[in-house]
Amino acid sequence: MRKIFIAIIAIVNMYLSAPAYAVSIPIPLEEGYVDPTIPHGSIPKSPVRVPSVSLDDYTLYFFTPCDGCVLNLVDENGVVVYSLVIPEDTASLELPAELSGEYELQILRGNYCFWGRIELDYND
Repeated sequence: MRKIFIAIIAIVNMYLSAPAYAVSIPIPLEEGYVDPTIPHGSIPKSPVRVPSVSLDDYTLYFFTPCDGCVLNLVDENGVVVYSLVIPEDTASLELPAELSGEYELQILRGNYCFWGRIELDYND
């Protein structure tokens, strides 16, 4: 009985200490090559791992590591309005509050590009 009680306490503690991302909106990402003319080398042994990210207001959450990847926000005219290299061990990132509207979020990893649409709306 004591082992069951300890196991229940451990499980409850795990859920209470987990970060809360309940209000963040998952961003479905598509994948492709940055430059399809570049040779891709040998066929990878496993499928490409698409990053899992979500957005809550201006906070972007990373559920899979994107260390060293380039993050771009591209406006409707195809202009990169924000770009940075994602630092190591980044779980979340604040996007600039001066940006407002719909953007294409791009995560560049080597010759792979993962992209999805996000909408940033500054509500004062």
